[in-house]
Amino acid sequence: MSARTTRTRLFAATTVALAALALAACEGDGSDTGASSPSSAAPAGQQSERPAGKESAGGTEADGTKETNGSAGSAASSGSSGSTGASDSGSGGTSASSGASGSSGTSGGSGDEDSDLPGKCSAADVEITATEVPRPLNHLLLTATNTGSKTCMLPQYPAARFGEAQSVPPVAESTKPQSLTGVQPGEAGYAGVLLSAGDGSGENGYRTDTLTIPFEDGSIATVALPTGGVYVDTALTVTYWQADMDAALSH
Repeated sequence: MSARTTRTRLFAATTVALAALALAACEGDGSDTGASSPSSAAPAGQQSERPAGKESAGGTEADGTKETNGSAGSAASSGSSGSTGASDSGSGGTSASSGASGSSGTSGGSGDEDSDLPGKCSAADVEITATEVPRPLNHLLLTATNTGSKTCMLPQYPAARFGEAQSVPPVAESTKPQSLTGVQPGEAGYAGVLLSAGDGSGENGYRTDTLTIPFEDGSIATVALPTGGVYVDTALTVTYWQADMDAALSH
């Protein structure tokens, strides 16, 4: 074999070896690329999932933020409305207070007006005395003097009970005044009492030394009778309370 042939083969072998190395290098690069591709794909997938998640999370956060902002806006709006409502309520409260004050003032005024009106007399307000009079015959004069500090109104007539009587005497309707008799402090009202029939026509007569007169509030005045008491029978009659003594003795 010649030297030239040997060099040719050696060159060819070297060429093949270089080609093999080049191919191996190419395959290596492809393998690395292939290996790195899954590796790159995995991060890509992860990145794809993560951004998606992030986007989803971001979207959720964004939505949440929006919702939060919306809630905050609603809360702010509600707060604003609440503040306005509170202000309105406050104004209403002020108006209500003013109205209440006005009502109280009106009530107070009515109370003051009512307090100016005379009240009903009671046994604690008046002192009643009984006096025998010569005319008319068999008559007794009752005098009710106001010992209090305010004017008071006497009952229509004295519901006089003599002794142990179970009923009060009738009243003479002809003596009824136009209105109740009021007595100012220190002044008096008068009522007449027909004790018995002057012609002796009365029945069931008896003598007594006690007289009580009840008032509308439940109080009772005890009246001292003349010494020796008085004689009464079925003719016993009283008059309405009068402002004038003569009107009380006219029956």
